[in-house]
Amino acid sequence: MKYFRYFEYAYLVFAVLFFFEAYRVWSESVDRAYLCIFLGAVAVFMFFFKRRFRRKIEERNQR
Repeated sequence: MKYFRYFEYAYLVFAVLFFFEAYRVWSESVDRAYLCIFLGAVAVFMFFFKRRFRRKIEERNQR
């Protein structure tokens, strides 16, 4: 179960990479930058979603 915690943080790493890529390509292609921003936002959402789901499962297993 512990590896789920590490996988959560992988979503944050991907979010940072997508936001950096959006910053890098903003002057070249705004459409691609918007796509990277969207994917970064999805990665941040997935981090919080997975974290909440994992905590709910851990809480249920403690009962």
